[in-house]
Amino acid sequence: MSIALPRAKSVASESAVSPDVDNESDISALIARLTAEVNQIACEKTRSIQKITNQMKMLALNALIESSRAGAQGAGFAVVAQEVRGVGQQVETIARELETQLTRRTGNLMSSIERMTDRSRGERMMDLSLNAIELIDRNLYERTCDVRWWATDSAVVDCAASPQPAVVAHASERLGVILSAYTVYLDLWLCDLEGNVIASGRADRFKVIGRNVAATKWFREAKELRSGDDYVAGDIECQPLLGNAQVATYCASVREGGKAHGKPTGVLAIHFDWEPQARAIVQGVRVGAADKARVLLIDSNFRVIAASDGQGLLTEHVSLSLNGQRSGFYQDRSGALVAFHGTPGYETYRGLGWYGVILCGAAS
Repeated sequence: MSIALPRAKSVASESAVSPDVDNESDISALIARLTAEVNQIACEKTRSIQKITNQMKMLALNALIESSRAGAQGAGFAVVAQEVRGVGQQVETIARELETQLTRRTGNLMSSIERMTDRSRGERMMDLSLNAIELIDRNLYERTCDVRWWATDSAVVDCAASPQPAVVAHASERLGVILSAYTVYLDLWLCDLEGNVIASGRADRFKVIGRNVAATKWFREAKELRSGDDYVAGDIECQPLLGNAQVATYCASVREGGKAHGKPTGVLAIHFDWEPQARAIVQGVRVGAADKARVLLIDSNFRVIAASDGQGLLTEHVSLSLNGQRSGFYQDRSGALVAFHGTPGYETYRGLGWYGVILCGAAS
């Protein structure tokens, strides 16, 4: 079996990279501020015009009063006063129309900017959700390669075929060497076809040799694998035999001669140290402080399996309005932004129906 062999690395060595996330929001805020300022200036100037026209009308009224006192001699002056009064009324009408039209148009512009800003924010959060789930997919793809490769290791193959004490000791030593180089794992277990753990990479730390795991979902599925090219990817669980640590368990069948289609002789289970690796992913997503964002990974049952605030792990369920979409964003009833993206998978790793999710407080 030929499998690509990626070098082990911590998820913490990667992060969900985004360009300067404040640029778009800063530009939108600037446009909104300038529009509001234009609207304020226009209103102030039109009110100033209205004030002047009111003064003109008052002067015209006074002129009419004085012309009436002057009798026939003030008749001509009365005509001028009437014209001034009419001009003042026209200017006042124009000023009011100008204020109304400017206010309406700047209001429409500000509403458009707000919608554009909300959409831009939603799309950015959706992209960051994709970044998060893609990073974990890439990392878990490597886990599927690891388990299939190590299941062909001669020490593992020999131990599964003949679990004699010296052979078991050699296999456990070999698994320990692997663990020293691949620090993202808690332990590696070699199980016989009855579900008994016969070798372990950290036998001095975890007393698992001789324990039976036949009832676990991942073992039952691993026994049904058709070839050494196939694998089992388990859901995140707390593993009692590993100190109740959160793990993602990956399995491959061990086969005679290490051949892909040889007779199965055992199951290799590798336990990915999930919690610290997943935490590095969600806390590495570069959301802005103003977004008040909570970054999550959720499984196919919408159960929280990673959270940037460390809350609700494996207990909280998130209600998503997917509307048949694999990605999108929307505002919930509280006005908060919800952005999500389903797992795209990576290479031969199809993913488990997980989602990257970002929950943002309502923009102030």
